[in-house]
Amino acid sequence: MDLIILKKLGLQDKEIKIYLKLLESGAISVRELAQISGLNRGTTYDILKRLQESGLVSYYHQKTKQKFIAEDPEKLLKLVKNKEDEIKAAKDKISEIIPELKSLQDKGGYKPTTKFYEGNSGVREILEDLLETMELTNEKEREYFVYSATKASKDINKAYPNFTYDRIKKKIRVKSISLAKGGGLHGLDERRWLGINDESATFIIIYKDKCAFISQDAHNQPVGVIIENKMIYETQKNIFLKLWGLIK
Repeated sequence: MDLIILKKLGLQDKEIKIYLKLLESGAISVRELAQISGLNRGTTYDILKRLQESGLVSYYHQKTKQKFIAEDPEKLLKLVKNKEDEIKAAKDKISEIIPELKSLQDKGGYKPTTKFYEGNSGVREILEDLLETMELTNEKEREYFVYSATKASKDINKAYPNFTYDRIKKKIRVKSISLAKGGGLHGLDERRWLGINDESATFIIIYKDKCAFISQDAHNQPVGVIIENKMIYETQKNIFLKLWGLIK
Protein backbone atom coordinates (compact mmCIF):
# COMPACT_ATOMS: atom_id res chain seq x y z
CA MET A 1 0.00 0.00 0.00
CA ASP A 2 1.32 3.43 -0.93
CA LEU A 3 1.24 5.45 2.30
CA ILE A 4 2.80 8.60 0.84
CA ILE A 5 -0.65 9.95 -0.03
CA LEU A 6 -1.64 9.73 3.65
CA LYS A 7 1.40 11.82 4.54
CA LYS A 8 0.30 14.40 2.00
CA LEU A 9 -2.94 14.70 3.96
CA GLY A 10 -0.87 15.80 6.96
CA LEU A 11 -0.69 12.49 8.84
CA GLN A 12 2.57 11.58 10.57
CA ASP A 13 4.16 8.11 10.46
CA LYS A 14 2.92 7.10 13.91
CA GLU A 15 -0.57 8.42 13.19
CA ILE A 16 -0.72 6.33 10.03
CA LYS A 17 0.50 3.30 11.97
CA ILE A 18 -2.18 3.67 14.65
CA TYR A 19 -4.92 4.30 12.09
CA LEU A 20 -4.00 1.16 10.11
CA LYS A 21 -3.85 -0.93 13.29
CA LEU A 22 -7.31 0.29 14.22
CA LEU A 23 -8.65 -0.65 10.79
CA GLU A 24 -7.22 -4.15 11.21
CA SER A 25 -8.25 -4.77 14.82
CA GLY A 26 -11.63 -3.08 15.11
CA ALA A 27 -12.73 -1.69 18.49
CA ILE A 28 -9.83 -1.81 20.92
CA SER A 29 -8.60 -0.23 24.14
CA VAL A 30 -5.65 2.15 24.40
CA ARG A 31 -3.61 -0.44 26.27
CA GLU A 32 -4.19 -3.13 23.67
CA LEU A 33 -3.55 -0.75 20.80
CA ALA A 34 -0.27 0.39 22.38
CA GLN A 35 0.84 -3.22 22.71
CA ILE A 36 0.22 -4.21 19.08
CA SER A 37 1.67 -0.92 17.79
CA GLY A 38 4.85 -1.09 19.84
CA LEU A 39 4.27 2.39 21.28
CA ASN A 40 3.86 3.49 24.87
CA ARG A 41 0.38 4.15 26.20
CA GLY A 42 0.79 7.93 26.55
CA THR A 43 2.00 8.36 22.97
CA THR A 44 -0.80 6.14 21.68
CA TYR A 45 -3.43 8.16 23.52
CA ASP A 46 -2.07 11.47 22.18
CA ILE A 47 -2.12 10.10 18.63
CA LEU A 48 -5.71 8.91 19.07
CA LYS A 49 -6.74 12.39 20.16
CA ARG A 50 -5.23 13.91 17.01
CA LEU A 51 -6.92 11.30 14.83
CA GLN A 52 -10.24 12.07 16.53
CA GLU A 53 -9.77 15.75 15.70
CA SER A 54 -9.19 14.74 12.06
CA GLY A 55 -12.42 12.72 12.07
CA LEU A 56 -10.65 9.40 11.46
CA VAL A 57 -11.19 7.83 14.89
CA SER A 58 -14.10 7.66 17.34
CA TYR A 59 -14.65 5.94 20.67
CA TYR A 60 -17.32 4.55 22.94
CA HIS A 61 -17.52 3.19 26.46
CA GLN A 62 -17.93 -0.52 27.11
CA LYS A 63 -18.60 -0.98 30.81
CA THR A 64 -15.61 0.67 32.46
CA LYS A 65 -13.35 0.61 29.39
CA GLN A 66 -12.95 3.15 26.60
CA LYS A 67 -12.85 1.54 23.17
CA PHE A 68 -11.45 3.23 20.06
CA ILE A 69 -12.44 2.40 16.51
CA ALA A 70 -11.38 3.65 13.09
CA GLU A 71 -13.94 5.59 11.08
CA ASP A 72 -14.85 4.55 7.54
CA PRO A 73 -11.85 5.23 5.19
CA GLU A 74 -14.27 7.34 3.14
CA LYS A 75 -13.62 10.02 5.78
CA LEU A 76 -10.22 10.49 4.15
CA LEU A 77 -12.03 12.25 1.31
CA LYS A 78 -13.26 14.80 3.82
CA LEU A 79 -9.65 15.44 4.80
CA VAL A 80 -8.85 16.03 1.14
CA LYS A 81 -11.75 18.49 0.89
CA ASN A 82 -10.53 20.32 3.99
CA LYS A 83 -7.05 20.59 2.50
CA GLU A 84 -8.50 21.95 -0.73
CA ASP A 85 -10.45 24.57 1.20
CA GLU A 86 -7.35 25.56 3.16
CA ILE A 87 -5.30 25.90 -0.02
CA LYS A 88 -8.01 28.00 -1.69
CA ALA A 89 -8.24 30.27 1.37
CA ALA A 90 -4.45 30.61 1.44
CA LYS A 91 -4.40 31.44 -2.28
CA ASP A 92 -7.02 34.15 -1.78
CA LYS A 93 -5.09 35.63 1.14
CA ILE A 94 -1.81 35.59 -0.77
CA SER A 95 -3.46 37.35 -3.71
CA GLU A 96 -4.63 40.05 -1.32
CA ILE A 97 -1.18 40.70 0.15
CA ILE A 98 0.85 40.49 -3.09
CA PRO A 99 0.43 44.26 -3.81
CA GLU A 100 1.68 45.04 -0.29
CA LEU A 101 4.62 42.68 -0.68
CA LYS A 102 5.48 44.24 -4.03
CA SER A 103 5.39 47.70 -2.46
CA LEU A 104 7.97 46.50 0.07
CA GLN A 105 10.08 45.17 -2.77
CA ASP A 106 9.79 48.46 -4.64
CA LYS A 107 11.22 50.40 -1.68
CA GLY A 108 14.61 49.36 -2.97
CA GLY A 109 14.21 52.03 -5.63
CA TYR A 110 15.41 51.59 -9.19
CA LYS A 111 18.45 49.46 -8.40
CA PRO A 112 18.28 46.53 -10.88
CA THR A 113 17.78 43.02 -9.55
CA THR A 114 19.55 40.32 -11.54
CA LYS A 115 18.88 36.56 -11.43
CA PHE A 116 20.88 33.94 -13.31
CA TYR A 117 19.59 30.62 -14.67
CA GLU A 118 21.28 27.58 -16.20
CA GLY A 119 20.22 24.59 -18.29
CA ASN A 120 16.80 23.65 -19.61
CA SER A 121 15.26 23.90 -16.15
CA GLY A 122 16.60 27.46 -15.84
CA VAL A 123 15.17 28.46 -19.21
CA ARG A 124 11.81 27.01 -18.17
CA GLU A 125 11.91 29.06 -14.95
CA ILE A 126 12.37 32.22 -17.01
CA LEU A 127 9.43 31.34 -19.25
CA GLU A 128 7.24 30.45 -16.26
CA ASP A 129 8.10 33.80 -14.67
CA LEU A 130 7.11 35.50 -17.93
CA LEU A 131 3.69 33.83 -17.97
CA GLU A 132 3.07 34.36 -14.25
CA THR A 133 4.08 38.02 -14.43
CA MET A 134 1.94 38.77 -17.48
CA GLU A 135 -1.05 36.87 -16.11
CA LEU A 136 -1.12 39.24 -13.12
CA THR A 137 -1.45 42.31 -15.37
CA ASN A 138 -4.65 43.81 -16.73
CA GLU A 139 -5.79 41.78 -19.74
CA LYS A 140 -5.66 44.85 -22.02
CA GLU A 141 -1.98 45.32 -21.09
CA ARG A 142 -1.11 41.62 -21.31
CA GLU A 143 1.52 41.97 -24.05
CA TYR A 144 5.28 41.53 -24.14
CA PHE A 145 8.03 41.97 -26.75
CA VAL A 146 10.65 39.60 -28.10
CA TYR A 147 13.84 39.64 -30.15
CA SER A 148 13.78 36.09 -31.49
CA ALA A 149 17.00 34.17 -32.20
CA THR A 150 17.40 30.82 -33.93
CA LYS A 151 19.61 28.87 -31.52
CA ALA A 152 17.90 30.10 -28.37
CA SER A 153 14.47 29.40 -29.90
CA LYS A 154 15.42 25.72 -30.14
CA ASP A 155 16.49 25.71 -26.49
CA ILE A 156 13.23 27.37 -25.49
CA ASN A 157 11.13 24.82 -27.35
CA LYS A 158 13.07 22.01 -25.70
CA ALA A 159 12.78 23.50 -22.21
CA TYR A 160 9.06 24.32 -22.44
CA PRO A 161 7.38 22.54 -25.39
CA ASN A 162 3.88 23.75 -24.44
CA PHE A 163 4.85 27.37 -23.85
CA THR A 164 2.93 28.80 -26.83
CA TYR A 165 -0.19 26.81 -25.92
CA ASP A 166 -0.04 28.06 -22.31
CA ARG A 167 0.58 31.65 -23.46
CA ILE A 168 -2.47 31.63 -25.71
CA LYS A 169 -4.57 29.97 -23.00
CA LYS A 170 -3.70 32.84 -20.64
CA LYS A 171 -4.58 35.38 -23.38
CA ILE A 172 -1.08 36.84 -23.50
CA ARG A 173 -0.09 38.65 -26.68
CA VAL A 174 3.41 39.04 -28.09
CA LYS A 175 5.17 41.14 -30.69
CA SER A 176 8.27 39.43 -32.04
CA ILE A 177 11.16 40.74 -34.13
CA SER A 178 13.08 37.84 -35.68
CA LEU A 179 16.79 38.50 -36.00
CA ALA A 180 17.03 35.77 -38.63
CA LYS A 181 14.76 34.34 -41.28
CA GLY A 182 12.03 31.88 -40.35
CA GLY A 183 9.47 31.64 -37.60
CA GLY A 184 5.72 31.68 -37.99
CA LEU A 185 2.56 32.84 -36.25
CA HIS A 186 0.67 30.72 -33.74
CA GLY A 187 -2.02 32.95 -32.27
CA LEU A 188 -2.20 36.25 -30.37
CA ASP A 189 1.16 37.14 -31.91
CA GLU A 190 2.66 39.43 -34.51
CA ARG A 191 6.05 38.99 -36.16
CA ARG A 192 8.41 41.12 -38.23
CA TRP A 193 11.82 40.17 -39.57
CA LEU A 194 15.26 41.79 -39.56
CA GLY A 195 17.01 38.80 -41.16
CA ILE A 196 20.46 39.94 -40.09
CA ASN A 197 22.07 36.87 -38.49
CA ASP A 198 21.13 33.22 -39.01
CA GLU A 199 23.48 32.16 -36.19
CA SER A 200 22.26 34.69 -33.63
CA ALA A 201 22.01 32.97 -30.24
CA THR A 202 20.48 35.54 -27.87
CA PHE A 203 16.75 35.63 -27.29
CA ILE A 204 15.55 38.82 -25.55
CA ILE A 205 12.18 39.12 -23.79
CA ILE A 206 10.86 42.49 -22.60
CA TYR A 207 7.96 42.17 -20.16
CA LYS A 208 6.41 44.14 -17.27
CA ASP A 209 9.41 45.87 -15.65
CA LYS A 210 11.73 42.98 -16.59
CA CYS A 211 14.09 41.99 -19.38
CA ALA A 212 15.18 38.38 -19.87
CA PHE A 213 18.11 37.20 -21.98
CA ILE A 214 18.37 33.55 -23.06
CA SER A 215 21.54 32.43 -24.81
CA GLN A 216 24.21 29.70 -24.77
CA ASP A 217 27.48 29.40 -22.89
CA ALA A 218 30.86 28.36 -24.31
CA HIS A 219 29.75 24.71 -24.19
CA ASN A 220 26.54 25.42 -26.13
CA GLN A 221 24.41 24.92 -23.01
CA PRO A 222 21.41 27.21 -22.44
CA VAL A 223 21.84 30.02 -19.91
CA GLY A 224 19.68 32.98 -19.02
CA VAL A 225 19.33 36.08 -16.91
CA ILE A 226 16.42 38.24 -15.77
CA ILE A 227 17.03 41.91 -15.02
CA GLU A 228 14.19 43.47 -13.05
CA ASN A 229 14.09 47.26 -13.24
CA LYS A 230 11.31 49.54 -14.47
CA MET A 231 13.62 52.09 -16.13
CA ILE A 232 15.56 49.43 -18.05
CA TYR A 233 12.28 47.83 -19.10
CA GLU A 234 10.84 51.14 -20.36
CA THR A 235 14.02 51.94 -22.30
CA GLN A 236 14.14 48.53 -23.98
CA LYS A 237 10.43 48.65 -24.71
CA ASN A 238 10.71 52.06 -26.38
CA ILE A 239 13.66 50.92 -28.51
CA PHE A 240 11.77 47.80 -29.55
CA LEU A 241 8.60 49.69 -30.51
CA LYS A 242 10.63 52.26 -32.47
CA LEU A 243 12.36 49.48 -34.40
CA TRP A 244 9.03 47.68 -34.83
CA GLY A 245 7.61 50.77 -36.52
CA LEU A 246 10.56 51.02 -38.89
CA ILE A 247 10.39 47.41 -40.09
CA LYS A 248 7.96 46.71 -42.88
